Amino acid sequence: MPDSPATPAPVVVIGGGISGLACAFRLQQHGIPALLFEKSDRVGGVISAEQKDGFLFEFGPQGVLLTAPVAELVEAAGMTGEMIRANPHATRFILHRGKLVPAPMSPLALLRSPLLDARTKWRLATEPLRRTHPPEGDESVAAFVRRKFGTSLLENIVAPFVSGVYAGDPELLSLRAAFPQVHEWECENGSVLRGAIRQMRKKSGDGSGRPGLMSFRGGVTSLLEALAARLGDKIQYAASIISLSRNDPPVGAAFTLQVERGGATETLLASAAVIATEPDAAALLAVPIAPQAAAALQAIHMAPVTMVTAGYRREDVANSLEGFGFLVPRKEGLRTLGTIWNSSLFPGRAPAGHVSMTSFVGGATDPEIATWPDDKVAATVHAEMARVSQIRGTPVLQRLRRYDRALPQYNLGHSGRIAAIEQACRAIPGLFIAGNYLDGPSFGACIERAFAVAGRIEKAASGAPTRT
Repeated sequence: MPDSPATPAPVVVIGGGISGLACAFRLQQHGIPALLFEKSDRVGGVISAEQKDGFLFEFGPQGVLLTAPVAELVEAAGMTGEMIRANPHATRFILHRGKLVPAPMSPLALLRSPLLDARTKWRLATEPLRRTHPPEGDESVAAFVRRKFGTSLLENIVAPFVSGVYAGDPELLSLRAAFPQVHEWECENGSVLRGAIRQMRKKSGDGSGRPGLMSFRGGVTSLLEALAARLGDKIQYAASIISLSRNDPPVGAAFTLQVERGGATETLLASAAVIATEPDAAALLAVPIAPQAAAALQAIHMAPVTMVTAGYRREDVANSLEGFGFLVPRKEGLRTLGTIWNSSLFPGRAPAGHVSMTSFVGGATDPEIATWPDDKVAATVHAEMARVSQIRGTPVLQRLRRYDRALPQYNLGHSGRIAAIEQACRAIPGLFIAGNYLDGPSFGACIERAFAVAGRIEKAASGAPTRT
């Protein structure tokens, strides 16, 4: 009798954040054997939640845009019935001269907003009449906004938005890496607003629009828990990858891994390896097999962020908290980057008669606060929230969570770093990298990249040509 065919080596996914989970789950859906290794005792990475005394405090993203890849993953995980949606018309505010001003969300609102001076409004109104070209080299977000529109738009709207999305510094953030569509609009149309208008017309024509914000009854972390449950024993917890080496020639398997679990070390063969960790950890694994990728990964800066989430008695908060929350320009003199009014955004975030909110401090523009003790950070945030939202008394419950390496910075030169990573991976069949430092830091961007990586692995397994 002929020998039965050997069992193929599994795909190994390293890292149990949303990128790793989505990739491993997608592979499982398509019948490709995969193992996910997570160094801690839980999945989710920076995403977690705590329930206490009727409050649900979330750490990590407070909501997720329901893009097509997110919707697909939610349905496949059986979580559609658990979704809750935010009011798409919830007002976002910006602190301006100590008062909360609605953030302008349309061209007409920009021209009417007290956040902008008359000169900036004129430059906005006449921008479609002028044709400009971006500089040859990489341009920072701050340099772009000053060149096109002026300082008040930068200081009062763009910089707070950059802090809210990237926890970044607009003087360092690369426009073409962080906001590639804006860069393309100017390149293709000579005008950002002309490009934006054409894009809006295309979306209205194909029936698509801006995806709405959603979460789950148990918080964003419940989606990750559902994915982990579906993967079952295909996740190995408290497992550290000591080394990743390439088998050349790849007889039977492309890679060999040394894995440490429970004080014991084992050797594992893998048909492909997906590194879905933060950049520094990814660099350490890549050094022996892809040194160029490792050097680029090491050059990606991560900004520290501290989250302070708190619950208050409704009667102690004079502000109605009707809306999404607010962002804070640096010139306002506060340490808080922005605050989300969780109990106004989603139901079930606070018990009856109470409200909850989450504030963010630190980022690339205020790394010093990461060195402060917890009690000083918490007291500072409470004092600032009391002033802005007119809060009397103290929180009935407050939690603080620090992330020393919270968000990747798409700083000047980032596009070149990502190109170097992609080129190095193309040269090594079976090696893939996924994470929030590649296509954008959003939840949806991570899922889209994870799905794309799984698709490439499936094509390679079928013998079809792949593109990276």
